Amino acid sequence: MGTFIQQVFNGLTVGGIYALIALGYTMVYGVMRLINFAHGDLCILGAFIGLTLLTGAAGSGHSGAVLLLLAFVLAVVVIAIAGVVLELVAYRPLRKADRLSAVVSALGASLLIENSIMLIWGPDVHVFPADLLPATTWSVAGANITFVQVMIILSSVLLMAALYFFIHHTRFGTAIRATAIDQDTAKLMGIKVNQVILTVFVVGPALGAIGGLFVGIYYREAYFTMGWTYGLYAFIAAILGGIGNIPGAMVGGVLLGLFNAFAAGYISSSWQDAITFALLIAILLVRPTGLLGEPDAGKV
Repeated sequence: MGTFIQQVFNGLTVGGIYALIALGYTMVYGVMRLINFAHGDLCILGAFIGLTLLTGAAGSGHSGAVLLLLAFVLAVVVIAIAGVVLELVAYRPLRKADRLSAVVSALGASLLIENSIMLIWGPDVHVFPADLLPATTWSVAGANITFVQVMIILSSVLLMAALYFFIHHTRFGTAIRATAIDQDTAKLMGIKVNQVILTVFVVGPALGAIGGLFVGIYYREAYFTMGWTYGLYAFIAAILGGIGNIPGAMVGGVLLGLFNAFAAGYISSSWQDAITFALLIAILLVRPTGLLGEPDAGKV
């Protein structure tokens, strides 16, 4: 029972991170029918920006919680701006072009961000400070639950709930959903489509920056290729839930995190990736649109 509870909390922690990053993929696809391959690298760029503040402010006398809050704010602001620049420079000029051109542009942006991280921070693994948050641990039926795990799980749930409320219960959220269904009709109804798309490129990367910092805090490390790894898992989570479907990205991220945790805990961490892709293939064979996807997966 202790092992089971431990893997549940491990899975919920990682699953919350996957879900936050997956939301960026699914929002962009839902509105633009574009896979933003640079999204994972933006997330890890947020982790490096936060880490730079944390290490630079070390010894300033401020508490770890205050520094961590400032790191989150800085990462969210910078990555949200980077998301807007990415849309204006890499995607908007190709909006009327064929999809292959947009995909190539996305891959180019991904490589640019990844190599920029390597040039600025170097190829070595960077370690996050250990004393940012309380080292409190609770023992539950033989499982050790840390304060960091509880914080990540609760924060992820609150952020996902806030996004769901924004999309489904606000006027601008209605505009986003309308744009996802049909951009031309949305324009005729007076919706400013460009403003909607820019908002998507603000909200998605901002959530991704938080997810990237959660990765660094949880694993206490960051390296320049980490964006590809976590971006790939988040992309798989978005596909599992139904690409373009916001609740699907949330469910897919949590389920993928739990599946990975149980695969690593009960089978072998060496087989974790293979088992994950086997799960993806199996679900796509049974339900190609994902667990919560519809035949028209563009709806958010």
